[in-house]
Amino acid sequence: MRSDDVKKGVERTPHRSLFKAMGYTDEELERPLVGVVNTFNELCPGHAHLSSLTNAVKTGITFAGGTAFEFGTIGICDGIAMGHAGMKYSLPSREVIADSIEVMVEAHRLDAFAIVASCDKIVPGSLMAIARIDIPSIVVTGGPMMPGSFKGESIDLVKGAFEGVGRYKAGEITLEELKAIENRSCPGCGSCAGMFTANTMACVTEALGLSLPTCATTHAVDARKVRLAKRSGMKLMELVEKNLTPSRIMTREAFENAIRVDLALGGSTNTVLHIPAIAREAGVKLELGVFDELSRSTPHLCDLRPAGPYSLRDLDEAGGVPAVMKRLQDMLNDCITVTGKTIKENISGAAVYREEVIRPLSNPMHSEGGIAILYGALAPKGSVVKQTAVQEEMHRHEGPARVFDSEEDAVRAIGGGEINEGDVVIIRYEGPKGGPGMREMLSPTSMLIGMGLGEKVALVTDGRFSGGTHGPCIGHVSPEAAEGGPIALVREGDTIRINIPERRLDLLVDEEELEKRRKEWRPPKEKIKKGYLRVYQRLVSSADEGAVLK
Repeated sequence: MRSDDVKKGVERTPHRSLFKAMGYTDEELERPLVGVVNTFNELCPGHAHLSSLTNAVKTGITFAGGTAFEFGTIGICDGIAMGHAGMKYSLPSREVIADSIEVMVEAHRLDAFAIVASCDKIVPGSLMAIARIDIPSIVVTGGPMMPGSFKGESIDLVKGAFEGVGRYKAGEITLEELKAIENRSCPGCGSCAGMFTANTMACVTEALGLSLPTCATTHAVDARKVRLAKRSGMKLMELVEKNLTPSRIMTREAFENAIRVDLALGGSTNTVLHIPAIAREAGVKLELGVFDELSRSTPHLCDLRPAGPYSLRDLDEAGGVPAVMKRLQDMLNDCITVTGKTIKENISGAAVYREEVIRPLSNPMHSEGGIAILYGALAPKGSVVKQTAVQEEMHRHEGPARVFDSEEDAVRAIGGGEINEGDVVIIRYEGPKGGPGMREMLSPTSMLIGMGLGEKVALVTDGRFSGGTHGPCIGHVSPEAAEGGPIALVREGDTIRINIPERRLDLLVDEEELEKRRKEWRPPKEKIKKGYLRVYQRLVSSADEGAVLK
């Protein structure tokens, strides 16, 4: 066992003494030493309940013959960090999470580990650590939040609170109604109740084969989740016995399965950052174009929030990820998973219980998957749009650029009524380096929707969007403005052409004028003078490479 490095032989007398200082017995030290990463904190509703699930995982490990050691890592609530300088830290936290898990597992020579996590960057950071360390591992995702309700309508953080701000500014609701929405949008713990980034990544984790079937959609408040956590602890000990490591699970074929499930669900565009970053740690190269290639042959089957009416509770009732994979089974690779069985063995008994939620292949929501990759004069290295969340009439659009060098400037203009139908709002210097940190733009997009402009105004940015975003919103424009990409050269009133069916995003300015602007352009001054973000800004790669640190 790896843990023999810290517990076997006369030379390890001091090490055993330190374990015994914490109450561990010789019998416990003879067993495999298994880490349990508890990402609990009291700042994030997706993580506020995770200590109980962590205890359940530890129970399963102990029951199956292991000795469990709990430790923690950080976890940001993107919703609370949204719309201000705090969001600069969200994406960079992914790297801190991966590094901190690596440090603890490797320093203490653990034989295996489980991770209990829920939210946007914590799950991908955890998967990066699993791929990097490559010892028996399993993930227990914390489960979705139940949807809220207002005046008989099902709501959530985005459909309720964020879009409610725009509705109030447009005069559609009163301040008292907005307060009621605030109090009802998030009724309890769990990851926010739509197919936003956290729940998309939970589904990706299950489809990749690193969590047990149905884990992604079993809700935070459901006792099934506790039982799944116990079984996950027990299953981890089977992985130890079989030496079934992540490198055998996280293959190119498994990543393709995960992408297809993401596309069928209409998941968050953030997966285009996270999946390649995870694959890179696993030694698997995934180019940006893979998402578009698979999207053209993967139908969009589930009309989930933010664009559709159905919540994660509906998806769970319909059969969850196993039912979605059952629909897609002829497109999927038959890869090994943490169950010790293959994907097709896992889904052999799966069934769809609500066909309006998980549609048949013969009657999809859309013939293509949720994500499209656009290239062109404005995005030579690519950009990302959730095409299934864009109204048909905006799939092709030309409009004048309204240019803003920060999210805050754009929000002020939108809230001040300065944006008109047909405009293309450009928000730049918000990329991985330029932000730094590549902030999500949920505040401006939600405000546009709440003010009735969500399907009449396009938004293009070198930043990124929340999984809760819908409408004609194109992000991850690469190269970013801070690196002198074409988005840095756009001027007020320039014509922007969007053509999603042809996968194009173009700036309609002649090359002679662009060359003149390039010569006049100067790199922006560094916004950050100290701390982690300064290091991040200097090391982070482009969005088309997953915004990983190099």
